[in-house]
Amino acid sequence: MNDDWRLRIDLKNPEQAQELAQELQAHGLEEDAERSMHDRVIVSVDGSEVFGYAGTREQAEEAGKTIEGLATNHGWQPMIELRHWHPTAEEWEDPATPLPHTDADEAQERRERMAQERADSIAQGYPEFEVRLQCDSHGPATELADKLRDEGMPVVQRWKAVLVGATDEDSANALADRLRVEAGPGCTVSVEGNMRDVYENRPWRPYSLLGGLGG
Repeated sequence: MNDDWRLRIDLKNPEQAQELAQELQAHGLEEDAERSMHDRVIVSVDGSEVFGYAGTREQAEEAGKTIEGLATNHGWQPMIELRHWHPTAEEWEDPATPLPHTDADEAQERRERMAQERADSIAQGYPEFEVRLQCDSHGPATELADKLRDEGMPVVQRWKAVLVGATDEDSANALADRLRVEAGPGCTVSVEGNMRDVYENRPWRPYSLLGGLGG
């Protein structure tokens, strides 16, 4: 299901948010029998906010009108925000923000996203991404972990598993490509979002993560 459109309804009140979500379900917003599966709007609740995900702008705007009507009946004054998923920036943006139309536009937006991820890594004190190696035995895992530590990378080893921090997705993918060659067939390599608790109380040097990615 395409869910490129999102409504965020902020009621400033968790109880009102739960009640609105229940009324939307009763109203048939999610399960209207006259709609196909792809025409339905999916609703979720997070604290005082209700989210509606739709496949088209028209579906999202129609759902917004329904929500406004229900809120008016209760005397609520929610803040309703319509956003569109930007595939290159990988974030929800104002529908007025144009999508990239050329390869150069996409490349520029990706560079901006990588720069933001690096800045976020530095600001929060731990890397945004991690490369995970799962080896068949303890020896190769230890050898790789020691080698990467010598290169100044933030590394955590847990028996046959090795986690290596990376400041952005591109750096993580480049490191993963390198380690797939160096680790050999006994280790699997994957890129994941960072598990923050692994790095708590473990100081790291942000700029060291950008090196050592060559062959």
